[in-house]
Amino acid sequence: MLKTQIRTSTINNLLEKSAQKNYGKYLSKLIIKKVRGFTDQPVAFDFPVTAIIGPNGGGKTTVLGAAACAYKDVTPRRFFAKSGIYDESMLDWSIEYEIVDRALNPKDSIRRTANFKNRRWNRDAPDRKVLMFGVSRTVPANERAELLKCARGDFKVPVDQISAFPDTVREAVGRILGKDVTGYKSMRIQNSGRIQLLTGVTLKGLGYSEFHFGAGESSIIRMIAEIESADDQALILIEEIENGLHPVATIRVVEYLIEAAERKRVQVIFTTHSNEALMPLPSKAIWVATQDRIFQGKLDVGSLRAITGQIAKQAAIFVEDELSKAWVEAAIRQRNLTLIDHVEVHSMQGDGIAVATHKYHNTNPAISIPSICFIDGDSREHDDASKRIFRLPGEMPESYIFDSVLNVWDKFGRKLSVALLREFDQLGAVKKICEDVRRENMDPHLLFVQIGERLGLLPEETVRMAFCTIWAQAFPQEADKIVSAVSSSLKGRTT
Repeated sequence: MLKTQIRTSTINNLLEKSAQKNYGKYLSKLIIKKVRGFTDQPVAFDFPVTAIIGPNGGGKTTVLGAAACAYKDVTPRRFFAKSGIYDESMLDWSIEYEIVDRALNPKDSIRRTANFKNRRWNRDAPDRKVLMFGVSRTVPANERAELLKCARGDFKVPVDQISAFPDTVREAVGRILGKDVTGYKSMRIQNSGRIQLLTGVTLKGLGYSEFHFGAGESSIIRMIAEIESADDQALILIEEIENGLHPVATIRVVEYLIEAAERKRVQVIFTTHSNEALMPLPSKAIWVATQDRIFQGKLDVGSLRAITGQIAKQAAIFVEDELSKAWVEAAIRQRNLTLIDHVEVHSMQGDGIAVATHKYHNTNPAISIPSICFIDGDSREHDDASKRIFRLPGEMPESYIFDSVLNVWDKFGRKLSVALLREFDQLGAVKKICEDVRRENMDPHLLFVQIGERLGLLPEETVRMAFCTIWAQAFPQEADKIVSAVSSSLKGRTT
């Protein structure tokens, strides 16, 4: 399983810095009062690296463009161009901002507005360096018109226009791409330096030009070099950050951006369809755009279809996390197997985002299928059967499931051992491991991880599903309550 290398302490320090507005320049918040499908939708930048996710056409680029328009460095038409009489919907578009700019106000935030009236954008935008990396950054060198002059047999660049990359660039690119880029260089094609061609070197020392780079390799080198040469406290905007990248490289790019946010105090906002891009980020750093609403919170990108009703099932079920997902699915599978074909269960990674998404789903007139929400026993959200928000049994889910299953060991211990991929004759050893882990455990969220480690590095998902399945078999009445909540919401819909 892919993992991030960012420390929790780094995340917490940056969260605190954002909360205290400890920056010289920082975009703290924007409110899309009216732009495209959004009305009165706030986006708070509680972390200096922010991901905007959502389905195609959901409004990710709208949010990115709204952020860009906060500053003089970007013209609004870069994102919101008007095409004659064909864009009359732009009438009265407006975006409000809360901005930190210590040069303008040393003690407090300033407020600004960008609006489209009388067929033009009006704004009093402060200065700040903004770097824009659009999807065109991954266009291969041989398809870029400005580099075609370099694709000649007699092409040559003076030595004084060729430069090696600084150590910070080489180290960052090396970590992201997983290769040594010590011999890589940049050639200025024009004296202004606006057009450049990259060169690399093989393991045998043979040189080659950017025309033989991978698109992702080229875009990463250029992007990192530009970020490193930019002023501190710049705003960096990136469209579809995963374009041209392997999943591991995508994680490493986001890790680099977090490190750059800490070291150079830059702020980054990017759009993505990639779960890997979200992995290093805290929940507060992720916003979901869904055509007319914007939610804060981490979720699986695969859930986006369910949020907008784009699933071929009779209902969507939103739960807090992967454990709740396994738990609900196990209850349905064990107690009403036919029902499993009519629903999709989606982990939303937080009770707030699960409830908010569920409420949006059921109040959106464009979505015809219902949704159901299950919150954990320790959630501060309110359960309400009339709104199809149900509470799972117990307090701490991991503890409740774990302890419940151990309490029926005499009857179900053999089944659990087999589900944990052990032989019948290892029943006693498995029980001892479970008891030892429970006695030594200090964080119930890690119970299934620790069991897996003691059982020969068994994946957490396998342990989790084993316990949830045995729980559903051992406690049919409790499992039936979960299934009943689902089936009652689907009356007349299943076939």
